[in-house]
Amino acid sequence: MLNIRGMTCAACVVRVEQGLKDLEGVQKASVNFAIEKATVEYDSSVLGLEDIADKVKDLGYEVVGPEKSRGGVDKTTISVGGMTCAACVRRVELALKAIDGVKDASVNLSTARATVIHEPDWGGVEALRLVVSDTGYEFLGVLGESPEDPVEAAQKRELKELKIKFSAGVVLSIVIFMGSMQGWFPWLRSIPRQVMLVCLFVLTAPVVFWVGSRFFSGAIKAARQKTTDMNTLVAVGAFSAYFYSALVTFFPQLFVGAGIAPHVYFDGAAMIITLILLGRLLEAKAKGKTSMAIKRLMGLKPKTARVMREGKEIDIPIEAVIKGDLILVRPGEKIPTDGVIVSGSSSIDESMLTGESIPVAKETGGDVFAATLNKSGSFTFRATKVGAETALAQIIRLVEEAQGSKAPIQRVADKVASIFVPVVFCIAMLTFLIWYFFVPEPIFSRALLNFVSVLIIACPCAMGLATPTAVMVGTGLGAENGILIKGGESLERAYKLTTIVFDKTGTLTMGEPEVTDILTEGETGQHDVLKMAVSIEAVSEHPLAQAIIEKGREEQLAPDRVHDFEALSGLGARAILNGKKCLLGNLRLMEKESVAMNGFNEKAKRVASEAKTCVFVAEEDRVLGLIALSDMPKASARATVSRL
Repeated sequence: MLNIRGMTCAACVVRVEQGLKDLEGVQKASVNFAIEKATVEYDSSVLGLEDIADKVKDLGYEVVGPEKSRGGVDKTTISVGGMTCAACVRRVELALKAIDGVKDASVNLSTARATVIHEPDWGGVEALRLVVSDTGYEFLGVLGESPEDPVEAAQKRELKELKIKFSAGVVLSIVIFMGSMQGWFPWLRSIPRQVMLVCLFVLTAPVVFWVGSRFFSGAIKAARQKTTDMNTLVAVGAFSAYFYSALVTFFPQLFVGAGIAPHVYFDGAAMIITLILLGRLLEAKAKGKTSMAIKRLMGLKPKTARVMREGKEIDIPIEAVIKGDLILVRPGEKIPTDGVIVSGSSSIDESMLTGESIPVAKETGGDVFAATLNKSGSFTFRATKVGAETALAQIIRLVEEAQGSKAPIQRVADKVASIFVPVVFCIAMLTFLIWYFFVPEPIFSRALLNFVSVLIIACPCAMGLATPTAVMVGTGLGAENGILIKGGESLERAYKLTTIVFDKTGTLTMGEPEVTDILTEGETGQHDVLKMAVSIEAVSEHPLAQAIIEKGREEQLAPDRVHDFEALSGLGARAILNGKKCLLGNLRLMEKESVAMNGFNEKAKRVASEAKTCVFVAEEDRVLGLIALSDMPKASARATVSRL
């Protein structure tokens, strides 16, 4: 997956996509305009990332960032500025792949990042810097070199530049419009017409060539590749209007002598640039939000870790943690990375990963995961996975891949966009010829005006941006709410779903179990069973234990003192109460300890059929009672399921 900068419209996407597909060895290529990423599947025995990067470079686009990748090769991620469309992406990708030692390169336009897979012995970051600069784009740095993400910094700079230019364009366009409609404003009527035209010529120049500079640079890049895109439409349209108006201003005799009443369109040229730039500004804001879901996921992990180094506890940045480090975690802290507990125990809230709101009991040998929350006890664990290997990193990677995937309908839009710009130019030229040869005076001015109008209103940006933006927003919002969507195709086909499987606890229910029934047999009363359970659970940290303890508080029961308490992971607990061996737990524990069920099997089946959890209370190898716990449905559960 490559980060590509420089794509500006659907035509750029098609250009990059088709260029990649034309490479021998490329099996599949998909470019997403909204997030500026290209996903390429290729035969590494035929070509490498450097070849793909060269192709991107040849197309006029930019690949943008270092981290270790799997397989023993190094991975470096850089930020690249200046890319506006898919063609830029392809150009940069091909350029990067051409570097000696580079195995592969992937450019993402929306994030303005380039990921380079390379051998340990290669040209280094300086080679990337030179290649990116030679390609005509801006090398913004290697991710991780500075505190601020260079991609994010570049996006901020671009947004700031767009705001400044758009503001200048609005102010100048208003002044130009007033000057063009001189007769509407009494205080302007005294200014000679020729003087006003010269003033309009001067005022329009910065709007066209400074405010609209990105359109002209994009059109020039496309022309070098012997192709066209949306920038070409805007640049040709605005320049045609400005150039024609300049001829009218300084050489009016060319038109008057031919019997044509000359008109100027300085206001049209300025308005064209300003309005299209407004679209670019809104587009830049939208792209800036494409990675918000991923940034929020990244924000889940702690910034530091408390590790044991040379027998001392020290706090180090999370990036400095290595495999094998012993890490200490206290109650209320987030777990820095994936690992295995070597001492201590606790209950951990893993809802970030699993959606399960009830904390999970963890003991020595238990697995823990980055960004999950330690609820109660303190423990020490050994780091087994760090950085991109953690479960959280894999979730983030899945979300990135989902955002970069294409929905089937988007492929249709891309095919249309590939022929859209050339067709628009043909229609515009046909419009000019028809108005020039078959319409009454003023022939040329009307023909030119309509030629420019066709070019401007035919902007295909929405067609190339709508579907990928919908996929990006859908997968991003889903990730924020704990819903991982595989990709655009899954999202598009979701309306065909007939069955949905839910995790009940904490999803449809409150995630806070409470005691609903206490079942007994013979002389043993509910009060006795509950007191036994409260006494045993008083020293337990299990979430279900808290529900039993809470019930005891409601009944004003004081727990008796127990001895030799032992928590049995996945089963329950064992303790000595009043000199007798007592067990509290599930059916597996009762069977393991060969406890006489006394008919409680049938009771347990009935309780389980009501979606309740069964906790057996046993004394001296026989069950005395059964406590049923239930997690109440959320108030919104019924409405949610009904709406689905």
